[in-house]
Amino acid sequence: MKNRLKSTIVIVLLCLCAASFVNSSTPKKDTEIIRNLDIFNSLYKELNTFYVDTLDAKKNIETAIRAMLNDVDPYTEYVPEENQDDYRTMSTGEYGGIGSGIIYRDSATYFSEPYEGSPAAKAGIRIGDKIVKIDGDSVAGLSNSKVSELLRGQQNTVVKVQVERPYVGLVDVEITRKKIKVPTVPYYGVQRGNLGYISLTAFQQRSAQEVKEALVALKKNPDVKAIVLDLRGNGGGLLECAVQIVGMFVPKGTEVLSQKGRVKQNTKVYKTTQEPIVPDLPLVVLMDGSSASSSEIVAGALQDLDRAVIVGNRSYGKGLVQTSRPLPYGGLLHVTIAKYYIPSGRLIQAIDYSHRNPDGTVARIPDSLTNVFHTANGREVRDGGGITPDIKVEYSKVNRLSYNIVQDFWAFDFATKYAHENDTIVPVEDFVISDSIYNSFKKFIDPSKLHYDKVCEDGLKQLREVAEVEGYMNDSTKAVFNRLDGLLKHDLNHDLDTHREIISQIMAIEIVKRYYFQRGVCIQELKNDPAMDAVVKLFSQEGEYERILNPDGVNKHRKK
Repeated sequence: MKNRLKSTIVIVLLCLCAASFVNSSTPKKDTEIIRNLDIFNSLYKELNTFYVDTLDAKKNIETAIRAMLNDVDPYTEYVPEENQDDYRTMSTGEYGGIGSGIIYRDSATYFSEPYEGSPAAKAGIRIGDKIVKIDGDSVAGLSNSKVSELLRGQQNTVVKVQVERPYVGLVDVEITRKKIKVPTVPYYGVQRGNLGYISLTAFQQRSAQEVKEALVALKKNPDVKAIVLDLRGNGGGLLECAVQIVGMFVPKGTEVLSQKGRVKQNTKVYKTTQEPIVPDLPLVVLMDGSSASSSEIVAGALQDLDRAVIVGNRSYGKGLVQTSRPLPYGGLLHVTIAKYYIPSGRLIQAIDYSHRNPDGTVARIPDSLTNVFHTANGREVRDGGGITPDIKVEYSKVNRLSYNIVQDFWAFDFATKYAHENDTIVPVEDFVISDSIYNSFKKFIDPSKLHYDKVCEDGLKQLREVAEVEGYMNDSTKAVFNRLDGLLKHDLNHDLDTHREIISQIMAIEIVKRYYFQRGVCIQELKNDPAMDAVVKLFSQEGEYERILNPDGVNKHRKK
């Protein structure tokens, strides 16, 4: 009964929220909406008057709004006034605060990553510092978001933070808040001898300018023979920023995408408006399954125009465009207004939210139902499932031991201890996990506290049970199982040695982060990067880059 009542309230409130859309409907739909609103308005009035408990209007209305929007697509969101600071930060990359990431673990909040040059870094905040008090008040029991809210504030105001620093004790720090600009190009430079590498983590207001500055600097370097634009893990952002970045590589006036919406004003074509910075240098774009939205516009447009070779894994598949619409009382509606189509004419949206299964779930469009399109040079590409790379990269699978070393903060805490004991390290380009460091890590781990799935033992146990059920367990079978049981018994020291390579990479990243921030992390990650290995291999094969972009050797100039 209680659930039915809650559902009724939600439905009623949804109808009330829908009232403002009546004017945009057809006359027939107007009548239908008005009729149902009259019914539910009366119902809600009775409910509000006679229900045994007082209704929480704000809570119920926000629940109703989210229930309605969840039935549309995951990108259409209601942003109440009190949450708009976070929303603006996502689009601009700017906010007033101290400039550090925080994490919640062990029922407390810790500093996880002061940004390079930030007020937090300048004040001496370290990764691993546990936040105890803010402005004299304890933060015990506060959520991560509440602690973040207390740390943020107007520029040039001071926040007093007391932290518990591992191996030191309580430390009081005064931090002057500033306008924080989180860079979306944390690193660019020359990699593997002659590759001009740029890491782009988001598409925000300053992103195009940051990429431009990186390209101009790399273009001046005579060693640079090709550009690598890394969009892995980049979930997207501003569409216009993506168009500007594509324009840095293709001729002025090139069509990058067309946007088609139900409302005429949301249908438009985007073309590049500036002369390219590097029109001729070979270009590679790196992407993975987390590359979405604006990342897919850049990668997809450059693929369709045969301007870049795409390396990595298939992208996420988001071909929808959102904009923000103002609502009463300072709210915002972040609403999907259109679908976008890249130069070949394909839509890369992987999920059709307008067609749901009977249970309300949605699924990716199967490859068998996708359509073939053609690039400028006539190469076949497909719609409906993200951007498929020209060169696919295989990454090592994460084993359970390395997963738990990250998940349970063993590498994090060891790096904190290492940084406490070592004021400096060698330049990141030269830093390696030596035998001495790795042996110290092995001693640092408490076997009684490190819990990880022992897959071999569990698998053997299940197989033994199946053999017994199926009637195969005889003396000879038992002997084989007992022998396997001895051979496959997990030993932590053995497992740490077996998986040293991947664990060392995890450790190196955590240690480097404490000295060289995100820039150092990027450099460290690139040392053992299968995607960069694939790029090096691509350019080591004479003519392979050109063959991929133009397999027939003739520019067919796709008709529009």
